Amino acid sequence: MGYMGKDELGLSGGLLCLILLLSAVIVSAASSANSSDQYRRFLLDNGLGRTPPMGWNSWNHFHCNINEDLIKQTADAMVSTGLASLGYEYINLDDCWAEATRDYLGNLVPKRSTFPSGIKSVADYVHAKGLKLGIYSDAGTRTCSKKQPGSLGHEYQDAKTFASWGVDYLKYDNCEDTHGLSPKKRYPIMTDALLKAGRPIFFSICEWGKENPATWARSLGNSWRTTGDIKDNWFSMTSLADKNDRWASYAGPGGWNDPDMLEVGNGGMTTEEYRAHFSIWALAKAPLLIGCDVRSMDKTTYELLSNKEVIAVNQDKLGVQGKKVTSSYGLEVWAGPLSDYKVAVILWNRSLSKAKVTAYWSDIGLKPGTIVDARDLWAHSTESSVSGKISAYLDPHACKMYVLTPTYHPTS
Repeated sequence: MGYMGKDELGLSGGLLCLILLLSAVIVSAASSANSSDQYRRFLLDNGLGRTPPMGWNSWNHFHCNINEDLIKQTADAMVSTGLASLGYEYINLDDCWAEATRDYLGNLVPKRSTFPSGIKSVADYVHAKGLKLGIYSDAGTRTCSKKQPGSLGHEYQDAKTFASWGVDYLKYDNCEDTHGLSPKKRYPIMTDALLKAGRPIFFSICEWGKENPATWARSLGNSWRTTGDIKDNWFSMTSLADKNDRWASYAGPGGWNDPDMLEVGNGGMTTEEYRAHFSIWALAKAPLLIGCDVRSMDKTTYELLSNKEVIAVNQDKLGVQGKKVTSSYGLEVWAGPLSDYKVAVILWNRSLSKAKVTAYWSDIGLKPGTIVDARDLWAHSTESSVSGKISAYLDPHACKMYVLTPTYHPTS
C-alpha cells in the first residue's frame, strides 16, 4: 500500500495530529501493560537466573594459580562458614584450568598438573556439597591468559563436554583471535550449543560492555558484562558502578547486568569502601560472586559478605535493578523498588569529607505523605514513622543502606 496524505484521508492537519497523538498514547500504554511479557519473550529460555547468581570465582584473588585442591577446599569453606546456606552456590573456575592444546579429537583437556582427577571429579565433589560448578572459556581461539584454547569454532563440542562433566555455569570471555567477528556473531553460537548440550548451564557473557550487550544479549545469556575488569581499588569500583548504572532498565529475572565480580576481602579498599561496594552491587542486582580466599577471610570480610538483609535486596523476587537517582558533589542517593511496595535506598558519600546525605521521597518514588519504617541493613535497626525524607551523616566513602516499608499510603 502506498502512502496516503492527509487530504486523501479527509482529515485536517490538526485532527490528524490528534489521532496520531492518541495512537501513540494507546501504544505506549499497551507497551507498558505488556512490558513484563515482552521482556520475558526476549530472555534466554533456559529457566536459570531468576535472581542474580551468587557464588565464588577464582580469578580476582588467584588468577592462574588454581588447582583441584583449591576448588574442593573452597567448596568446603563455603559450606562450613554458612555462606552456602545464604545462597552462594556457584564455585567457578576461571582461566587457566586447561592444557594449552586440545586432544587428538579436538576436546578440551583439564591441565594434568593441576586437575589430575579431571573436571568431572571436581564437579562431583562440589555437587556432593550441595553446590554447583562453573567453568570458563572464551569466544576466541585462545583465552585471555593465552594459556588454553578458546571455544571459537568448537562451541558445540565444548558445550557437550561441559555438560558431560556436570558443569552448571559458563563464563564466556572475549579475548584473542576472534577472526574479526563481532560478539553479536560469536556469542549466539555458544548460546545455541548450551541449549542443545543436554544440561541447564547458566550462561555468563563476558563481552566487557564493548558493544553495549545490555541491548542485545538478553536473548543470549543469563548475565552480560557491562564493564571492563574490576580492580581492587576505590576508583575502579566506583567507575564500574557508574558504567553499569547506565543499563539499569535492561536487567530483570533471567538476565542481569554484570559489573564484574566482588573484590571484598582482597585488601585494596577500606572496610567502608567494601561495604559500599557490596551494597551497590546488591542494589544493582549484580551477580554476587565472591573474589577473595574464603578459606582464610577475616571476620570483617565475612560479616560484609554474609549480611542476610543486604543479600535479600539483591535476591528480591521483583528483580528491578536499583539505580543512582541523585548526585551532587559526590553525595549520592541510589534507590530501587522491591516487592511488597518496599523501596531499597543507599545514601553514599563519595566525597573526601564528612557530609550529610538526604533522600527525599520525590527522588525515590514515594508519594508525599507516605510514612515508612526505615530498616538500616548494616546497623540492623529500625526507625519507625519516617516521613518525607531520610538522612545520614556519613564519613568519606561510607554509605547507609535502608529498606523502607510503607506503613501509611496517602489516598491522593
